[in-house]
Amino acid sequence: MTSKSKAHTLSKEQAQALTLHCQGLLDYSFGKGKQGALNAIEHLGYVQIDTLSVVSRAHHHTLWTRVKDYQEKHLHELLEKDKSIFEYWSHAASYLPMSEYRYSLLRKKEYSSGRSHWFEQDKKIKKYVLDRIKAEGALQSKDFEHKRNGPGNWYEWKPAKQALEQLFMEGKLMVARRQGFQKVYDLTERILPPTVDTSMPTEKEAAGHLILKTIQANGFAEEKIISYLRSHAKEPVKKALIELLKNGMLQEIKVEDNKELYYTTAEQLKQLNKIKNVSSIHLLSPFDNAVIQRKRVNALFDFDYMIECYVPEAKRKYGYFCLPVLYNGRFVARFDPKADRASKTFYIKQMHYEKGFKPDAAFKKAFKEKVKSFAEFNGCRLVVGG
Repeated sequence: MTSKSKAHTLSKEQAQALTLHCQGLLDYSFGKGKQGALNAIEHLGYVQIDTLSVVSRAHHHTLWTRVKDYQEKHLHELLEKDKSIFEYWSHAASYLPMSEYRYSLLRKKEYSSGRSHWFEQDKKIKKYVLDRIKAEGALQSKDFEHKRNGPGNWYEWKPAKQALEQLFMEGKLMVARRQGFQKVYDLTERILPPTVDTSMPTEKEAAGHLILKTIQANGFAEEKIISYLRSHAKEPVKKALIELLKNGMLQEIKVEDNKELYYTTAEQLKQLNKIKNVSSIHLLSPFDNAVIQRKRVNALFDFDYMIECYVPEAKRKYGYFCLPVLYNGRFVARFDPKADRASKTFYIKQMHYEKGFKPDAAFKKAFKEKVKSFAEFNGCRLVVGG
């Protein structure tokens, strides 16, 4: 997609600075503590949830990276007490701002209209699950586990869990809280604050929101990442981009040595004049918003990154759960950690520096301090390796 006017070109350094600035990785721009965590989620649009706990889980890690004095309890309070965030699907399972709840309704409508979430639906089990939650209150999947006394029992734990997830995707249930990382489901009407806007957006409206939100979080965005893993949004996004370009709300840009066409706003480009060159170091989660789009990271930063926990051990180059190290706006290293909570020991099993980077005294000091801080966040007192 191209407009009649020539696309503005950013230098690679400008593009890197803009995207890191908009990701909140150049300074702590979101504030502190619980409010800072909410500010970060509202700005980024989502924080991905992941089950892996080699170190602190992705959602906590991502917020710790950006928010001073962040504690895991802050995220739980935002979900359970304040109800200012909710759990649902973005491109993956995520925490989303409650202020944007209505934009989840189109996907929920799709599931309510018959789409199945991974498994075939059993209406009888769905009704049974929903009736029990209506009568008993919030329940976990384990609350539906029963010992079979004979062939007469038609229900069992696994179908009930599938029904819970289907009802969750349809919007009939929401996650009230997590208990031991297991979802506790309740009726949506019992969880949703009465002030929340529940009006159904049009496809055009939702696509426009998705485009502008992605640009806000990244500084600029290409069409394919705007609709990444959102097959239902591809055509509406394509149409909305054309309209937003036509009315001047968006403009096209390119990045030197890169053939990709990106979209941004005049407001985002003005951010380039506000970016401060501050010394910073971050140890990023593999599911961090800034690196989840691997091809984009490689194109903009020449950093070819992948998580290797899904790669056979013999084929791993960097380790099971290697974390990217971002130092002064450059990806300079990756290391394979393990937080052993029982012994309160944080292990650095492998350390790899990027080609051309030579760690000096300033880096070593910054890295040591950051790892110590991250180890403490993981409940560890001793750091071994590195």
